[in-house]
Amino acid sequence: MMEQKPTCPHCERTKERTDEERSALINRLSRIEGQIRGIRGMIERNAYCPDILTQVAAATAALNSFSRSLLSEHIRTCVKEDVRQGRDESIDELLGMLQKLMR
Repeated sequence: MMEQKPTCPHCERTKERTDEERSALINRLSRIEGQIRGIRGMIERNAYCPDILTQVAAATAALNSFSRSLLSEHIRTCVKEDVRQGRDESIDELLGMLQKLMR
């Protein structure tokens, strides 16, 4: 796994993804983005609150599913490789991420 130069000033590391992995992640995010736009449209049309909340719950579930999938892949690749190479700080980083996700 070859590391690339960070794409933003706050990032220290990057993740090499296949075109297929990248495309799958982007497609999932695009669907979620569409759900959010749909919710906005419901607000603009003065839709009934429970109908909006149902769509919010669906978007939240989709985003949570995306997070679980990304976290699972991170553990299987990045964390696994770091631990094999003796970089145990990756475990602390993982624990911090889990705390944020479980809020």
